[in-house]
Amino acid sequence: MKYNAHTAKPLTKMHPSILSKYRTPLKTLIFALFLLLTTPVLQVLMFKFINPSFTIPMIWEWCEKKVTREDYLEFSYEWRDIDQISSHLRKAVLAAEDQRFASHNGFDFIELKKAFADIKSGKKVRGASTITMQAARSLFLVPWRSIVRKGIEAYYTVFMEIFWSKERILEIYLNTVDWGIATVGAHAAAEKYFSCSAKDLTKAQAALLAAILPSPHTWSPTNPDSYVRSRQKRIMKDMRLMPSL
Repeated sequence: MKYNAHTAKPLTKMHPSILSKYRTPLKTLIFALFLLLTTPVLQVLMFKFINPSFTIPMIWEWCEKKVTREDYLEFSYEWRDIDQISSHLRKAVLAAEDQRFASHNGFDFIELKKAFADIKSGKKVRGASTITMQAARSLFLVPWRSIVRKGIEAYYTVFMEIFWSKERILEIYLNTVDWGIATVGAHAAAEKYFSCSAKDLTKAQAALLAAILPSPHTWSPTNPDSYVRSRQKRIMKDMRLMPSL
């Protein structure tokens, strides 16, 4: 029998039944954490090569309507490769949503710093989400606001920037972003609002579509108010400074 050198008392081994009691839950926890950490990586790798035929918010909306028994309006959604989307629209969304998209690594720390300054001063908080973060939200995440979702969004953003090119990120964003009631992506928006394909959008139309992105269920590109018009003008002015992606 072995003895404790300090107490001279015999050392007792943990009973096998106690070990087995905690082993299964521990294994389950480790496996759950492994899935939690690796699933986003596998999803990002998959969508590097595969164009999504639906998004998580679309599935969420369908499930929600089933549970509440409310009328479900089928989504208008049709994938378009980036070269089938107007260069005007590509530049317009960069000008409106993320002017440093080509140079940052998924997080715009300049905008984040300004957002924190606004919080400190009590001003209205500006949006600091990059196009990469918005693409992660549009494709992978359920549409509810919380700190947890922000953390998951940031986790996806890291791997999207690692594994996808900037062109792929912008392509995914343009095809999955919410552009109004039951309207997902650039082509659906172009058809709904201007009765044309995403490739044929004019500069003015593209700027209007980009102008409503912060609140696409409230603002209209076909009946714009003075604020949307002012955003359109500013976007059109900034579009010439945006890179061609």
